[in-house]
Parts: sequence; structure tokens; C-alpha cells
Amino acid sequence: MTDAPADPRDLRTLLAIMARLRDPAGGCPWDVQQTFASIAPYTIEEAYEVADAIDRGDLDDLKDELGDLLLQVVFHARMAEEAGAFAFGDVVAAICDKLVRRHPHVFDAAGRPLDPAARAAAVADARQQTRAWDALKRAERAARGEADTSALAGISRGLPEWLRAVKLQEKAARVGFDWPGPEPVIAKLHEEIEEVRAEFAAVAADPGDAAARDRLEDEIGDVLFVCANLARHAKVDVGAALRRANAKFERRFRAMEALATADGGLAGQPLEAQDRYWDLAKAAEKQDVHQESAP
Repeated sequence: MTDAPADPRDLRTLLAIMARLRDPAGGCPWDVQQTFASIAPYTIEEAYEVADAIDRGDLDDLKDELGDLLLQVVFHARMAEEAGAFAFGDVVAAICDKLVRRHPHVFDAAGRPLDPAARAAAVADARQQTRAWDALKRAERAARGEADTSALAGISRGLPEWLRAVKLQEKAARVGFDWPGPEPVIAKLHEEIEEVRAEFAAVAADPGDAAARDRLEDEIGDVLFVCANLARHAKVDVGAALRRANAKFERRFRAMEALATADGGLAGQPLEAQDRYWDLAKAAEKQDVHQESAP
């Protein structure tokens, strides 16, 4: 079997390009002045753009977005190498070691795949596998000298808050602290909405009351936290659901704008008139869906 020629555009090429861009003597001034903190928002943004390409089922775009996300890893690794902390190879080695270590039901201690009989005996089901994964992560944190032994330990504070809410709830549920089903969560949501209503009234009565505004923010946070819990019980990804809602709103609003063009546009029209355009946009969208689903 003849080996295929190596693609010159491999990781070594990417690493060399990144090193050149960061070269103070002949690189890109923008790239040179970046830091971990300044690049971090781009890293988060690229991860969301990967998720967006997946949601749209656009594999060509997914290829490009994965490249952009890979660039973020290479960028951070290059800055760390310049600081003498670690290099890209260390990042790769660390994740390889972690994957082998955290999958003892797939690999032995030397990283060799287990035979089918050993693999079947290692982990009986997905739930047991999750418990084993959590135990391994706790052991790793203990080995690093981390003193936090809470069931909630290890949840990054750098996560988007909606995702952190879900992870906090999932961790608590693993020790039994969870609603038995969606109905009590829905009841709790109604309770929290009433508390928000009360705080809105307090702010309206005294707009200068800083304590009332603080309570309002606190209660709105409770509503969002319960909504995340409700999505978890429904096995619905909060981020995907919100992206879907955003897309729906954008789609309908743009349709409203198109419908209002003949009347001079939406701006300046009273809310009642704008609501009529919204209803027309919704009706047209539903009609389109009905026609698409018709045999």
C-alpha cells in the first residue's frame, strides 16, 4: 500500500504561520499585541459559530468554523509557549492522557484498547459510566491538591451563565437534590414570575429605590434559573432552544419589515399597527409550513 503524499497544510504549517504572525520583528501588529484575555472572547465566539453551523446543517461552513476554532487553540498555545509555560504539543499530550485516563472502560493503563470482554465488564451502562467519570474527575482534582469536595466542584466560572446553571442543576441532581418531574418546576416558575411582578411594582412605586431594583434583578435571575431547570427536565438544550427562539424572532421581524415597506416601514408606526404586521408574518409562516408538510 503506497502512502498518500502528505498534505503540506498540516498542523505544523498552521503552527508556523501562527509563530510568524506573533513575531515582533516581522509579524502582524494586531496579533503581536494580543493576550490571553483579549483573545478569550473570540474563542467563545468561535465555539458558538461552530454550534450555529451545526444547527443549520451547513457542513461546508462547519469546516471553516472548526478551522477558526482550531486557530484559537493554536493562538493560546503560541502565547503560552512564548511565556515559557507550555506549547501546542503539551496541549495535545495532555488531552490524549486525559482521554485515556478517563476511559478505563475503553483503554488499559498503557493506552491500549481493551478487548470486548474486558470492556463489557468495565462499565455496565451509561449511567454507571457517568458516575465513573465523575469519580475520576474528583480524584484528579484531589491529586492536584484542590480542597473543594462539594458535589458542585469543578464547574467552570467561565461558562455562559445559562450553561453553568444547567451544570449546577445536573451536579445537584446526581446526589438526589432534584425535582421529581417537570410539574413542580412549572409550579415554581409561576411562583417566581409572581415574585418578579411584585418587584416590578415596587420599582414602579419608587424608581429611585436601589434595593428594589436589586431585588428585581435577583428575582429575574431566579426565573431564568428555573427556566434552565425546566429545559433540563425536558432534555432540551437551553442554548439550542434560545438560538431557535432568536432565529424565529429575527425571521418574523424581517418579514414584518417587508410587509410594512409599502406603508413607509415600521418605524414611527404605533405598536398596535406593528402587532398586526407581526400577526401577518406569523400567519404567513404557518401557511408556508402547512404547504411544505402537505402531501
